[in-house]
Amino acid sequence: MSNIIFPQLLVIACGGALGAITRFWVSTSIYHWLGRGFPYGTLAVNIIGSFLMGFLAVYLVERLGPEFSPQWRAAILIGFLGSFTTFSTFSLETLHLLLDDDYLRAFLNILLSLVTCIGAAGVGFWFARQL
Repeated sequence: MSNIIFPQLLVIACGGALGAITRFWVSTSIYHWLGRGFPYGTLAVNIIGSFLMGFLAVYLVERLGPEFSPQWRAAILIGFLGSFTTFSTFSLETLHLLLDDDYLRAFLNILLSLVTCIGAAGVGFWFARQL
């Protein structure tokens, strides 16, 4: 592995570890607060993560540009946020709702996740461009 790629992989891995820990903390806190009757924790981290991805994609790339290190950008966008957001968990929780014949909650989870996460990414873009 080249000397350039290894440090970037290392910072992505570190960002990923921090994102996973943060996801666990946020989703566990949400479940503690709202219960486990609906995948609130996963929905919350996906909305938060989508907003941050939209905001930071603009802010780090367009606003800070080359002044901001590509390694840090990769650590944040690929590592941290890639690990913090939970599409695979969303898929599994939705599948469990479907297997339990809870079609209303499954549909609600799909609808809320898609609409709010895409909306949150758009709001993040908008906020970053207003700076």
